[in-house]
Amino acid sequence: MSAPANRYGILAGVDGSPASNAAVCWAAREAALRHVPLTVVHMVNAAVPMYPQFPLSSGVSAWEQEEGRRVLEHSVKIAEDAVPAGRKIPVAGELRCSPPVPTLVDMSDDAEMLVLGSHGRGAATRVLLGSVSSNVVRGARCPVAVVRDEDPLMPHPGQAPVLVGVDGSPASELAVAIAFDEASRRGVDLQALHAWSDVQVYELPGVDWVTVKAEAERSLAERLAGWQERYPDVTVHRLVECDRPAPQLIEKSEGAQLVVVGSHGRGGLSGMLLGSVSNAVLHSVRMPVIVARPR
Repeated sequence: MSAPANRYGILAGVDGSPASNAAVCWAAREAALRHVPLTVVHMVNAAVPMYPQFPLSSGVSAWEQEEGRRVLEHSVKIAEDAVPAGRKIPVAGELRCSPPVPTLVDMSDDAEMLVLGSHGRGAATRVLLGSVSSNVVRGARCPVAVVRDEDPLMPHPGQAPVLVGVDGSPASELAVAIAFDEASRRGVDLQALHAWSDVQVYELPGVDWVTVKAEAERSLAERLAGWQERYPDVTVHRLVECDRPAPQLIEKSEGAQLVVVGSHGRGGLSGMLLGSVSNAVLHSVRMPVIVARPR
């Protein structure tokens, strides 16, 4: 019998690092907003690369599993404490003896969203390092949120808007859908950003940028119209910039509580949210970032 869809609810990969702890807090609050369970999973990877190679004693495996159970218990406690008493959610922990990347990718099939820390801790049991998070984002079969362990510097982060990049590609459409839903659940405004040039302005002599910008603004308004009707409670601020998308998203993220991007975008002068752009955002933005991975 196949597993029920989204049986994990919000799924968080944990390793006990500060970024992992921050991710668990964020994941618990996200699950409470959606009224779904939270599942935290810790991977014990028995294949530890060493040189020169030598056999590991059975005590190492036992120590890894005991450490894994400790990490899970601590993460579950963090999650339970992160949610107000009146909005409690079921929190479950799973210990997997398998490599982190394929494990998280496989489990993402049955999750509404996968949440990761932006980097992990050192030592033999480390998971969720930058390379792991990057590989999971590329392969996950549900939206992926990447959370840093930095505190936002804005005075009222809970009132800050959600920021989404828009370029008209299918991945961008999914990002817009997620962003409207997140803004509605949080009761905050939505900033929809379209950066309409992947090249410097001076590289295209003779282009009527006033006309191009007006067309870009009209196209952005049309793309958002249906979503605004579906979410009348969300105030939308349309932003059109003559610049490369990555620096604009990174700059404007400083005033947002959450950034949503597509996993890739379309090419051409109006292209946005290409893989390189999403990677730049993930590496540079201090706020949580949701990458709109399709199922």
